[in-house]
Amino acid sequence: MEKYFAGKFDIAVIGAGHAGIEAALAAARLGMKTLCFCTNLDAVGNMPCNPAIGGTGKGHLVRELDALGGEMGKAADAACIQYRMLNLGKGPAVHSLRAQADRAKYHSVTKAALEKQENLFLKQAEITEVLAENGAVTAVVTHLGAVYQVSAAIICTGTYLGGEIVIGESRVKSGPDGTRGSYELFEYLKNLGITLRRFKTGTPPRINRRSVDFSKLEIQYGDENIEPFSFDTDPENLKNSAVCHLTYTNAETHKIIMDSLDRSPIYSGAITGVGPRYCPSIETKVVRFADKSRHPLFIEPMGEDTNELYLQGFSSSMPEEVQMRMIRTLPGLENAEVTRPAYAIEYDCTDPTELWPTLESKKIAGLYGAGQFNGSSGYEEAAVQGFMAGVNAARKLKGESPFILKRSEAYIGALIDDLVTKGTDEPYRMMTSRSEYRLILRQDNADGRLAKFGYELGLVSRERYEKVLEKYAAVERELGRLERQGVPPSEELNAMLASRNTAAVTDGARLADLLRRPQVDYECLAPFDPGRPALSRAVREQVEISLKYEGYIQRQIKQVEEFSRLEEKAIPQGVDYASIKGLRLEAREKLAEIRPMNLGQASRISGVSPADMAVLMLYLSEK
Repeated sequence: MEKYFAGKFDIAVIGAGHAGIEAALAAARLGMKTLCFCTNLDAVGNMPCNPAIGGTGKGHLVRELDALGGEMGKAADAACIQYRMLNLGKGPAVHSLRAQADRAKYHSVTKAALEKQENLFLKQAEITEVLAENGAVTAVVTHLGAVYQVSAAIICTGTYLGGEIVIGESRVKSGPDGTRGSYELFEYLKNLGITLRRFKTGTPPRINRRSVDFSKLEIQYGDENIEPFSFDTDPENLKNSAVCHLTYTNAETHKIIMDSLDRSPIYSGAITGVGPRYCPSIETKVVRFADKSRHPLFIEPMGEDTNELYLQGFSSSMPEEVQMRMIRTLPGLENAEVTRPAYAIEYDCTDPTELWPTLESKKIAGLYGAGQFNGSSGYEEAAVQGFMAGVNAARKLKGESPFILKRSEAYIGALIDDLVTKGTDEPYRMMTSRSEYRLILRQDNADGRLAKFGYELGLVSRERYEKVLEKYAAVERELGRLERQGVPPSEELNAMLASRNTAAVTDGARLADLLRRPQVDYECLAPFDPGRPALSRAVREQVEISLKYEGYIQRQIKQVEEFSRLEEKAIPQGVDYASIKGLRLEAREKLAEIRPMNLGQASRISGVSPADMAVLMLYLSEK
């Protein structure tokens, strides 16, 4: 292929999935002349695995991204057709928003955002080479020979890099949904010294709505009071225009699976890539949880203008005819017409411990990774990494300091820290349990935590930031008023308290103290608080959470203060760990490999013990 010079740009983003979208938009909005490549522009913002945004832990990421100035929350609100807040039976720390998306609309919304963005050039092409000189990125090359000179490249290849779709005995080189994969780039990355390994993920089948007997299914409605993903979205403009349904596997389903395991690529050894532990195939569920007589399956629409339904929880790589037999044992799907069979897809990704917390490669300056290329799974995990990579690539080219979020500041910080410090042996999925500080890193207060960073970066407008400041000023004013305002005892008040199984008031009480009771909420006090100001639902929510969890929140803030002491103690990058007496051999090797930026990061490296940390701290104190 004869090559030709196609132009000079600042940053190339390789891929236009959820990571690539955020990386390209962030870089362009920060003034960088940015290229975004996609092997097929009809696959921009594609949702090949699950047409939904959010979920446990993932909803936190979307809200945080929105607070920083990212796009996913706005796109989701423009395209989602059913909203549900998960874990409402638990405390607010684990409440997570999830919404069913119209897959085609999400694609059109995100593609339009890229097309309309100043400084951003969207192109259909496969990147086959990333060129570097003297250890730094210099250019990218397309499959048609176009050479684009760039100073940074962000790899957001998703499952396209080395992609192979597996259905039973069939194995086809392909990206998701039968799109063009990326294969030549693998060799060029290896030549640059980038470590690559093999992961896999799975996709459930699609069913034609006309062939489903809905009378046998349980209905799942959306929430009555919708909460949007974006803090800028007016909830009044959203509606649940779709319903979802629920069915279950049964003994017959399980028998077909067990009798066909010899044809399963997962169990025959045909699939060598490591799959996600927290999103296993249906055959893995049946084998791993043999004591369970059934597994729930969620039937969700792919969009408003299609009859295709998605069978969440039924990921599989079984042969097509086995899948058909399995599906037709399910209540309501006895006559199901499968429009697309389930499949597994294997792909190549890197070892994220080879990245700095900025997501820049430690081996090649100007080369960044984001999303599934970094070993994570999920649209939301990909999007936040893309944003952080785009921001950091732009800031580096502008000579500005890196932007790194701490674990104590955001789920985004915990996700990236886990990847680059601990690494991952399987597709990494964000969950609320991965954050030590989840009580203060709630999805409802993401704007209060992170809008200041978005504003300082230049990705959140002054107007929007001032709205956030006013919102939390209103929270503080109301907290102060409730602490001062008392309510006298009365028959009406005590009747209300009795109806909620909490003690009566005999000498009067402050409104704040009443609200601290678990059984009492802000709304039920309205008749006894006639002078209360008119406040938004978001402000009332913050007030109530602040009072009810005050002690726990203060305790966690103290933990964060202790954590920050270690995070603020920087480690010089030139440290020769092999020469530090007292460090165990494993610790020396791991510290030299990860090259932590501070003591906090060093303490989280697998293989570095508390004793090793004591030695390292003593060594640094003497420098």
